[in-house]
Amino acid sequence: MCGIAGWVAYDQNLAEQRHILQSMTDTMALRGPDAEGVWIDGPVGLGHRRLAIIDLEGGRQPMAAQNNAGAAAVISYTGEVYNFVELRDELRSRGHVFETRSDTEVVLRAYLEWGEQFAERLNGMYAFAIWDVAAQKLLLVRDRMGVKPLFYSQTSEGVLFGSEPKAILAHPDAGRKVTADGLREILDMVKTPGRAIFAGMNEVLPGELIIVSRAGLKKRRYWRLEARPHEHNLERTIRYTRDLLEDIVEKQIVADVPLCSLLSGGLDSSIITALASKHLLEQGKENIRSFSLDFEDHGSEFVENAFNLGSDTPFVRALVDRIRSRHDEIMLDSRTMADPVLRTAIVRSLDQPPSFWGDMWPSLYRLFEAVRRQSTVALSGEAADEIFGGYRWFHDPDSLKENTFGWLTSVTGKFFDGSALLDRGLVERLDLPGFRRDSYAQALAETPVLPGESPVNRRMRQEVYVHATRCMQIMLDRKDRMSMAVGLEVRVPFCDHRLVDYAFNIPWEMKTFDGREKSILRAAASDILPNVILDRVKNPYPATQDPAYEQALRATLADIVSDGSAPVRPLLDLRRVHEVLRRPVGVSSPRQDRIAIELAIGLNLWMSDYRVDLDI
Repeated sequence: MCGIAGWVAYDQNLAEQRHILQSMTDTMALRGPDAEGVWIDGPVGLGHRRLAIIDLEGGRQPMAAQNNAGAAAVISYTGEVYNFVELRDELRSRGHVFETRSDTEVVLRAYLEWGEQFAERLNGMYAFAIWDVAAQKLLLVRDRMGVKPLFYSQTSEGVLFGSEPKAILAHPDAGRKVTADGLREILDMVKTPGRAIFAGMNEVLPGELIIVSRAGLKKRRYWRLEARPHEHNLERTIRYTRDLLEDIVEKQIVADVPLCSLLSGGLDSSIITALASKHLLEQGKENIRSFSLDFEDHGSEFVENAFNLGSDTPFVRALVDRIRSRHDEIMLDSRTMADPVLRTAIVRSLDQPPSFWGDMWPSLYRLFEAVRRQSTVALSGEAADEIFGGYRWFHDPDSLKENTFGWLTSVTGKFFDGSALLDRGLVERLDLPGFRRDSYAQALAETPVLPGESPVNRRMRQEVYVHATRCMQIMLDRKDRMSMAVGLEVRVPFCDHRLVDYAFNIPWEMKTFDGREKSILRAAASDILPNVILDRVKNPYPATQDPAYEQALRATLADIVSDGSAPVRPLLDLRRVHEVLRRPVGVSSPRQDRIAIELAIGLNLWMSDYRVDLDI
């Protein structure tokens, strides 16, 4: 994986502005620690920071494809195209000669062969820019599911772009204004497709291709979810799902650097880990290396709640014993996760305050940091819940009646609501309930319809669509930013568009044929997983309950409110803040009791570090 940045200004010669492009590129250093490159030709400049994964010597970027007149096209690329071998063979048959073994060159030559329709042929996770020298136009392309981020800001002369907002913010003409719309995106767990936090900045949509030319900016969706009849019976559906997973994982274990799997002991990560082990051993390679996470015991007693039902460790060990993977348990000291240096690193990785997840941000960062010491590529089980109906609210009739996002119902919403310490007048002006209603209505209106579909199947298709286009994007952003902050590439096999498209069209009664969540996946993996995992109820990512962690957060918040110049202070309800600070800390510290504290700390750090111009 890598980081990209760039700039098109049709009325300028960017050779005279090389230092600006270099500054934009430098912001991507953590995403690409292995190499860097900058390419400038008249009105265009492309920057690249590389994390070397395939063809370590030959994949340097920006990469140019030559013709008799010189460079025909130049690419700055991040990600992986998993079908690059098949595409390379086809391109060779059409006369193309390759100078490297990299997938980057395959993508570049695919554009030269098929033009703007080349994106439909790619299978992978990617975000890239291609400059067409003859046509003097720039293409910005993002993968179908939005695994890899790509931001842009249109200017009067062209465009600024980068893998993260920080690349654009490094340009002196980029503003740092955040309006009410941007603040709503921070405060509510609703991700509006295409919208960035900073005013004037946008995100390339999943499955979108943007063309920038002297005539302006043109957008085209080359892929989106579509409703179609499901032709397979139950037995064939299970078999086809397994066949797809076998092919996907086999393609995604290709790397010239150490590979591992992130294992929680849940159904999804266990399937990916078991299949990766199977294929590596069949190829005569070392068994998969796996990593899991848990917290050191500091005397606090674990209390079950609606999200955390117990430890992952027994289930992790059950799979490790079954497949004999080379396994490491990463033990975190929760008392260190409130470290201000760590908090700063997280904000700078996100370019916004860490919202919704509380201590998951620092624990993910520390987990990936530990994994990166031994591996460069990791496989993840992310995204299965969204497309196969794994979350509990998919199966709760009361949640489905609430006419809102399933993860923000009256039962679940408290786990993600960090607004408790904000000034009540501010909260009323932002009208977060209205914003949420409008966002949900927009998502439902987008959902493709299958004529003649039963009311139940139509309703559940809506929910799967909402989760695939909103919830999944939130999850993927979290995984991308925390992993790339330490130079770790995380691959997401369940985001293969073939599997997503297939699962989207499986009727709900078939998805739940045995009365449980993710019935198809359980059946498809029944021969490779121990029963204890097949029977396990979903348990989310672990959260610490150590009161020492909350005490450290409270100390930081107390320092903030005592500082009259703290930028977040005017946004807070100081009376409520002091009430929280006086409240005794219990023997156990549930996440929902801390999330408002963590948001206040994150807002303050972000507003100060990024010199945010808040215009609300």
